[in-house]
Amino acid sequence: MTHRAGTLADATQLQGSRPSFNDLLDLDAAYAIAADFTGPTVTIVKHTDPVGIASAEELVEACRRALETDSVSCFGGIVGVNRELDGATAREIAENSYEAVVAPSFDRSAIGILAQKPQIALLAVPPNPMAGPRDYGIANLDFKRIAGGLLVQTKDELGLDKTQLQVVTKRRPTLEELTDLLFAWRAVRHVRSNAIVLARGGATVGIGAAQASRQVAVEIALRRAGDRAKLAVMASDAYFPFPDGIQAAALAGVTAIIQPGGSIRDEMAIEVADRHHMAMVFTGRRHFRH
Repeated sequence: MTHRAGTLADATQLQGSRPSFNDLLDLDAAYAIAADFTGPTVTIVKHTDPVGIASAEELVEACRRALETDSVSCFGGIVGVNRELDGATAREIAENSYEAVVAPSFDRSAIGILAQKPQIALLAVPPNPMAGPRDYGIANLDFKRIAGGLLVQTKDELGLDKTQLQVVTKRRPTLEELTDLLFAWRAVRHVRSNAIVLARGGATVGIGAAQASRQVAVEIALRRAGDRAKLAVMASDAYFPFPDGIQAAALAGVTAIIQPGGSIRDEMAIEVADRHHMAMVFTGRRHFRH
C-alpha cells in the first residue's frame, strides 16, 4: 500500500464525530487552500468554496481576518490552517461555530481548549517527508465523476510571479497593490468559476463564487465586501467578457485588477479601467480549466 502522508486520507482524528461525505470534501478543500500559501494562513470553507482566506504574521490574526470576510457565511464552516494550531488561534475558533478544523498538528493548549467544544471535529494531517518547502503532498491530479467513469486532469499550477504580469493600463500598480494582486490571484484559483475575489492587506474581503455570470460574481463579492471594497484589489479567474464588472468595481472603490485577459473586448475593459485611474494587469493565463 502506498503511504499518502501529507493528505487528508492519512489524517488522524483527535475528537468529534466521524466527518460526513460532504464534510470530507470541505476538509480536503480547506487543507489544500491553506497549504497553498507560504505564510501563516487560515481559510474557512463552505460547500468546497472558501468564504474567507487570510495570511498574517500570526495564525490567530489570520483566523480573525478570514472570519471577517463574511462572518455570516462562515457559520458552520470548516477551518483549514497551514501551521500547528496554537492556543490563541484555538480560542478564536472556540468563540465561533464551526464543524471541523484541519491542521498539520495541534499543540497541547489548542487540544485542551477545543476539548470544551467536543462537537468540533479535529483532524491532523501528517507531513510528507519527501515534500519540498511548499509541497504538502497534495496530488497533482484532479478527478471528477461522470456516469460510468472518471475524468482526470492535472490540477491548475499557479506558476506566476510579478515579472510575468503585463500592465495594460496607464497606471501601474503600487507595490502594496501588487502584493494584494498576487495574493488574490492565488486565492481565486480555489474558488469555483465564475470566480471573483476582492482582497486587501493579505486577506479576502469579498468572494463571489460559482456564478453563471461573471457580472453577478462581481456583484456578490462587492456586496459582501461593502465599504471594505474601497482600496481593495480584484482578481478574476478568467477574462471579463464585458467591462460591466470592472465599472462596478471601480465605483465601489476597487483600485487594481488582475485577470487573464484574452477577451475580444479587452480594449473596452482597459478603457474603463483607465477612465477610473485603476491599475490592471493581465496574467496571460486563466485558472478556469477546460
